[in-house]
Amino acid sequence: MTRPSARHVKAIAEAAGVAVENDVAERIAGSIGPALDGFATVAGTLPFDLEPATFALAQAEKAAR
Repeated sequence: MTRPSARHVKAIAEAAGVAVENDVAERIAGSIGPALDGFATVAGTLPFDLEPATFALAQAEKAAR
């Protein structure tokens, strides 16, 4: 996962049914970006994606083992 742009944040929020203003989307992108940058070195090597919905799926699969 890479640092999201305000456009990406707005699209994801709208897909979830939450309308956000452009300035709010920019603030969200600016605040989450550094955290995602920190994971960049291990992206793709973790047993779960950095997106929360797939994290729950990965935990369920792990518990089933």
